[in-house]
Amino acid sequence: MKTEARFVLAIVLMLVVLVGTNILFPTAPPPEDSVLPDSAAVPAQEETPPTGEIVLPPPVESPGREDESEPVGVPEIAERRVAVQGPLYRYEFSNIGVRLVSARMLQFQALNRGGVVDLIPEGTTGYLGQMLVIGGDRDTLDLEGLPFEVSPADGLELAEGEGPRELRFSYQHPSAPFRVELAYEFQADLYQAKVTGRVTGLDRPLLITSLGSGLAFSEADSTGEARSMAYVGNHVQDGIRSWPQSRAELGVREGPLLWAAFRSKFFVLALLAGESDEALGEASYLGGLIVSESPMAERVQVATAQTVEADGSFGYRLFIGPQDYARLSSLGEDLEEVNPYGWRFFRPIVRPFVAVIITILSFLHNQLSIGYGWVLVLFGVLMRVVLWPLNQKAMRAQLRNMAVQPLMQEIQTKYKDNPEKLQKEMLKLYKEHGFNPLAGCLPMLLPWPVLIALFFVFQNTIELRGVPFLWLPDLSAPDPLYLLPVFLGVSMFLMQWVSMRSLDQPNPQMKMMMYIMPVMMVFIFFRLASGLNLYYAVANIATIPQQVWIANERKKVRAKGPPSAASTKGFRGRRRTRSSELSLLSQATCPKPARAPSWR
Repeated sequence: MKTEARFVLAIVLMLVVLVGTNILFPTAPPPEDSVLPDSAAVPAQEETPPTGEIVLPPPVESPGREDESEPVGVPEIAERRVAVQGPLYRYEFSNIGVRLVSARMLQFQALNRGGVVDLIPEGTTGYLGQMLVIGGDRDTLDLEGLPFEVSPADGLELAEGEGPRELRFSYQHPSAPFRVELAYEFQADLYQAKVTGRVTGLDRPLLITSLGSGLAFSEADSTGEARSMAYVGNHVQDGIRSWPQSRAELGVREGPLLWAAFRSKFFVLALLAGESDEALGEASYLGGLIVSESPMAERVQVATAQTVEADGSFGYRLFIGPQDYARLSSLGEDLEEVNPYGWRFFRPIVRPFVAVIITILSFLHNQLSIGYGWVLVLFGVLMRVVLWPLNQKAMRAQLRNMAVQPLMQEIQTKYKDNPEKLQKEMLKLYKEHGFNPLAGCLPMLLPWPVLIALFFVFQNTIELRGVPFLWLPDLSAPDPLYLLPVFLGVSMFLMQWVSMRSLDQPNPQMKMMMYIMPVMMVFIFFRLASGLNLYYAVANIATIPQQVWIANERKKVRAKGPPSAASTKGFRGRRRTRSSELSLLSQATCPKPARAPSWR
């Protein structure tokens, strides 16, 4: 038989085997569509399903869900929204799947549109929706489309100072011993809620709770806010780690976790393991994060996993609100670090300054009953008043150093060929005249940690968000007219110009820096928070009077004239005379030493 004929015969035999097998051994009819992937099919008759196997009815569709088709043969159940409102917030839940559909922050205005901040993006669903993973095959029971009963049916209205109250949700399967209960405990003066629940009819399922696709934009600078969007997890061993929303990778982030959160620039939605930080045990930890695709562009959906106890109970805490340091700290587990200040290696240094600065700003704001703009003005002046003694000490050290310069030059000339002797004589000079090359540097460096800490304070401190001052609409945002950065550059130029006038012969590099540095500072501060520009400019202006005083003192020292040049012959004998001249030269400004120098 030819090769071509053999090939055709092989094809025919393969077709016969495939068709004959399907005729002799027909496959079972496919199950009806269900919301549960790989789950058992809905039975054709009203029968109780086998033990351990739960079949949920088709989901009830609600506005905003992806599939808008109405299931055939399912009675229409209207979606209802149940509100929980207090002085701080208004949360709205859907009775379908106990999904959070709105989270309004009543104390904060949206800066990119009218009305208050709503943390749930429009047109999205699934926030706090839940699924149960059961069995060895890891089948899922999706609870998001099921109608829950709500008690109280009209929601909750919380008055200021009122104690905790509960909003309860329950679902009972119509033909199986399967029941889900959820209870949210709210307080009027807190943004957190305690969530407890129970699942009966299943053997220790895995609970999956959705955190949604991130928080809605609410700031005027959407670009800057987008950079802050991230989901964060606090691993029990590895600590806190965040992933930017726009560059997140799909997959599973392994646990155990103390909490998981979505954050924006000023707000956060967090789920914390355990009903309280005191009752937190190993079994209460979150199992990890599940990161999947989101219908929203450049976003991902995140969910957490949690094991249900043997009796079917579970619990966790929920925080939906502003990134208020005190409120987040009260929840424990370092939740206040969900949007940390500065880079990881820099945080131990910056954090103490940030805590002190926020405390001072809040104290001045509350005690003096003035706006945060005037608080920053006052804070800038107070900083210079506090540093005035240090600047005075530095100035005296600079004058002393100026007076000693001729002796230093004489020593360097005399012992230029003998480094060992040169070093020895220089050390003697430092000791006898109190010369310290670094004495004038410390007071100049001290304001910088405050300035750096303020930079991070304005990045995500909720107290300064949306606070207006004069022509500035928001102290945490850049100056829309760019007047403050220019004013900052002018103030820095004036400081350097006053200082340069008191120098006898300023070098060309200093003259160049006098013109370059202000321009550089304007460029650096151009897009930074206007509150930061305001503080730094005020601090510079408050420093100018002291700079003028220092300049006048320098002129007095310079008017006395430098000591006469000395030859190298008999240097040690003449150094005593020159030391007396230097002492008289700086008597007006330099502190008297504890004891007169001894001459040998």
